[in-house]
Amino acid sequence: MSINIIGAGLAGLSAAITLAENGIKSNLISSMQSERAQSVMAEGGINACLNTMGENDTVENHIEDTIRGGVNLADKEAVRGLCENAPSIVKYFYDLGVVFQTNQNGIVQRSFGGQKKKRTAFVKSSTGKMLMTALIDAVRRYEAEGLIKRYPHHVLQQLYIQGNKCQGAAVTDIYTAESVTFSGSVILACGGLNGMFSGLTTGTTQNTADAAAICLESGVELANLEFIQYHPTTIEIPGKRLLISEAARGEGGRLFVSKNGKPWYFMEEKYPELKNLMPRDVVSAEIVEVTSMPECDNQVYLDMTGIDKKVWQSRLSDLREQVLHYLALDPVKKPIPVSPGIHYFMGGIWVDREHRTSVKSLYAAGECACQYHGANRLGGNSLLGAVYGGKTAAATAIKENHKPESAPNLSGVQPYSEASPVFRDSVSQVLGSHLKILRNENDLDLALEELDLLKAKTANPAEIRLLNLAGATVKCALFRKESRGAHRRTDYPDTNPDCQKQTIVQHSNVFYREIG
Repeated sequence: MSINIIGAGLAGLSAAITLAENGIKSNLISSMQSERAQSVMAEGGINACLNTMGENDTVENHIEDTIRGGVNLADKEAVRGLCENAPSIVKYFYDLGVVFQTNQNGIVQRSFGGQKKKRTAFVKSSTGKMLMTALIDAVRRYEAEGLIKRYPHHVLQQLYIQGNKCQGAAVTDIYTAESVTFSGSVILACGGLNGMFSGLTTGTTQNTADAAAICLESGVELANLEFIQYHPTTIEIPGKRLLISEAARGEGGRLFVSKNGKPWYFMEEKYPELKNLMPRDVVSAEIVEVTSMPECDNQVYLDMTGIDKKVWQSRLSDLREQVLHYLALDPVKKPIPVSPGIHYFMGGIWVDREHRTSVKSLYAAGECACQYHGANRLGGNSLLGAVYGGKTAAATAIKENHKPESAPNLSGVQPYSEASPVFRDSVSQVLGSHLKILRNENDLDLALEELDLLKAKTANPAEIRLLNLAGATVKCALFRKESRGAHRRTDYPDTNPDCQKQTIVQHSNVFYREIG
């Protein structure tokens, strides 16, 4: 038996390793080498209750913070599995040689947004890169044994679904345009929906959202698409947004805006307990609010000048290099201008606690799936969710041992197509204008009208799929008539207990489903 994995970031590599550890072969299919996956870009750290900081942290604390940060929209039992397994996952990476910051008590952990305890293990501000390096080396050993076969520069072209069962997939070699079919179960680990928001996200431009669009077209259920996390501290660079890691605030960075000519540290005044480390949805919404006040300037700054020089050298040196390179400002000496940018997609392909999708023998893990984060993700939980999700999806695929009833063949494959960069920019402009941090029915209706106008101008199948996915995202936002986490409706400003459910979209139908 061979299982097909689409995506070679943390979730995909974790799935492949789990399969190999059980003697199961896999095809590891990705549009680029793992060294360029979005997981490499994750900076701040990975959460786990190690209790090395003398704060009496517990797994229950981690669960509670995650559920509260997600505004009670995450499946608590799924979150329990995530948090209970977190310490062993961090230990696994430590044993692989990841050089986490340590002291005499063990692995050092720092504060991250939405968490009351220091729980985030880190390697300066390059944690994702270090975790990926460790897994890439582990995968190479299994490649040498013939248990993992890589197919880089290949992208998903079509899923073979018959009788609500995935029989395999067709992929295209983007170097040669040759199509290849793979028979058997499929694990999707293909990242977030950045391709709908060209130029507006901190994520890699290679996460095109095409796989999610193919899933929607194929009748696979998607969930919670309206929950789009804006990270409060990003800067604009050519083609995308650059993340200024939450680690900066975890180590003492402070947000302020000029109010009547004087610095106003608004987060510290409004939220005296967690201050600048409130959940990301809260901080981003506050930035929008204060910059719209007539007595305030329209620019927020991140003040890191009070951070100790030793901390800069040992924990934030790479972050300083990025700021110097892109802004020509030294954050040790001067505050830097920041603004919210799209950073993470809590919604995606619907999965249950075992990472099954709504279609048999099709699984999903990582940012492309909807699990763990509810209405808003806590910093440090994304790397954890990707690793645990990949391992869980692989374990479920092994347990279910689905065998294809028919072999896919190229005769039924639709011709490969892709959306043009200009078209993606047009979709991004519509969504960026109308699906913002603060939304209302009028804006969302306008988004649907403008997407329909774009659809009338194209016959490209990939562009039509992307428009359908964008439309489904807007419809989910219209359907949820409340404000919760990263979804904020100015016309429905309160959180409605009756809406404490998952938003499900299948084809163009949107409905609620109970959590779990």
